[in-house]
Amino acid sequence: MLGVARKYPSLQHLAGAAILAASVSLGAGSSSAQQLAAHSDQQQDALPRSAAKHAGSMAAVAPSATPARSDAKPAQRTAARGPYYVDFRARTAATYGHAFVWYGKTSEKTVEVAGLAPAGDTLPYLLGHIMFVPSETGASYGDLDEQYLTASYRVYLSEADAKKVFAYIKHLQETSPLWNAATTNCTAFIGRIATFMGLKAPFHLLKPEAYVNELIELNGGRKTVQLEPDRG
Repeated sequence: MLGVARKYPSLQHLAGAAILAASVSLGAGSSSAQQLAAHSDQQQDALPRSAAKHAGSMAAVAPSATPARSDAKPAQRTAARGPYYVDFRARTAATYGHAFVWYGKTSEKTVEVAGLAPAGDTLPYLLGHIMFVPSETGASYGDLDEQYLTASYRVYLSEADAKKVFAYIKHLQETSPLWNAATTNCTAFIGRIATFMGLKAPFHLLKPEAYVNELIELNGGRKTVQLEPDRG
């Protein structure tokens, strides 16, 4: 009988009630009935306490899920780069190499190219070491070929800033009619673009590859720029 009561707790309550009724009818064992009733109340009270304890433990666990919301932050930083860019580049050439920029929109394959070089072949280049010679400011041979690339530093811009920077690049192209190896050369040209963008520019008498790498180092490799309000 005791084994059955342990297996089926509800039968224990019924048995307790039956014993209580029998005790009252016989006028004896009232103290035993009171003990059974107290035991029954203790069992009922234990259930709410157990439920409260379980609810408390669930509440303690629940806050641990909150930090997962911070996972979205890296995506926000990536988006802050902006949809436009200027890429300061250096490539191989017959002697020192050549420095120039690519610029455009990240979602488009087409790029604009700007740089400063002597117009023509060998003779203007040689003369340009002792005098000023006519220049060209667009793409030159090898500027679009990745196989000649020796250094690159890409910086991202917002659309509003890109309009100002791109307009400045075109203005620089239109107002740079002469090339000279010691003064108005290719590194000085891209250095003026970097300065307009708020970047620190190295001294221009460096070879193009060294110049671009120095540009990266001077600016801590930063990937984005924001123009001052008075720019443009």
